[in-house]
Amino acid sequence: MDEEIKKSSDNLYADFGYKNAEKMQAKAVLARTIYRIIKQRKLSQPKASELLGIPQSSLSKLLRGEIAGFSTDRLLKILNQLGQDVDIKIKPVKASKKKRRIGRIHVSSIETSYRQEPLAAKGRD
Repeated sequence: MDEEIKKSSDNLYADFGYKNAEKMQAKAVLARTIYRIIKQRKLSQPKASELLGIPQSSLSKLLRGEIAGFSTDRLLKILNQLGQDVDIKIKPVKASKKKRRIGRIHVSSIETSYRQEPLAAKGRD
């Protein structure tokens, strides 16, 4: 069988042709970071949902990767409640990629130990 093997981009959603691939990838990175923080801190779902002020059923969906019901803004607020700073950087398209004309959305997480930061108090903005 002769099948062509293509190199994947860093975004599987784009590789499979999803319409909002960059947005979906960004939300996936945010959700994965939330998952890692909760797991590294060894928080149970009931405890984490209480501290974050969200229903346990919603948190359970989030931790299973069901992120369709979560806006990017909501995920960012959950990260803030977990004691994380979120920085958004805006920059022009690189000169070598000017053919693209439209910018892109990219989210990355700094891999570090998340145990040190305290959880924010419930309901605190």
